[in-house]
Amino acid sequence: MDDDYPYSDEPRLPLITLSEAHETVALLLHLGDESTDEGRRAVQLASDIALRLPEPKDPASTGS
Repeated sequence: MDDDYPYSDEPRLPLITLSEAHETVALLLHLGDESTDEGRRAVQLASDIALRLPEPKDPASTGS
């Protein structure tokens, strides 16, 4: 199935990293503007992505 993919021997990386996903959500929320359709879509996309991200670890809860 991957015979046409020239880099099939290389590991596939995720589309974006977890830190990039968090940054993307922050930027979309910053750029989102409820007065335009694009702004509302940016806020909605940020919300959708944020719901799928794992909760950040709280350093205070680790006992360190």
